[in-house]
Amino acid sequence: MFHKAIGLQFKEGTVLEVTFQDGVVKRYDMQVLFPKYPQLEALRDRALFTSGKLMGAYGILWNDDLDIEAETIYEDGETVRRESIPLHLSSALAVATARAKAGISQKQLAAKANMDQSDLSKIERGVANPSVSTLERIANALGGTLSINIVT
Repeated sequence: MFHKAIGLQFKEGTVLEVTFQDGVVKRYDMQVLFPKYPQLEALRDRALFTSGKLMGAYGILWNDDLDIEAETIYEDGETVRRESIPLHLSSALAVATARAKAGISQKQLAAKANMDQSDLSKIERGVANPSVSTLERIANALGGTLSINIVT
């Protein structure tokens, strides 16, 4: 499963904090990559370092030569906390994970759930805020049930 980045903060030195779609926040020091990728030493320049941007949900990009994949940060970074995330993002993660586990394509699931594949794609990317009835249709199409937990 690919871990999608949804937030980025620049900390001291060459340290990043990245928030992922599952609410996990990872801290990662880019300096650990300098011996293997000497070009990344340019990130010691604070102005350059803080100019980095999330490239979609898949990583951080500084320029044509400097980037890092979100998956590297998720796998090798230090977990510093877990944050609550908006319902539409947790729904996105749940749907994408369940579909991947079922081993079916978006097109196949959309057909089973009687919806457009483009709408399912928006739900999985977290750019749509699906209704409970839509989530129920998706869960039923996957052979499961929808469960909502209220945490206080």
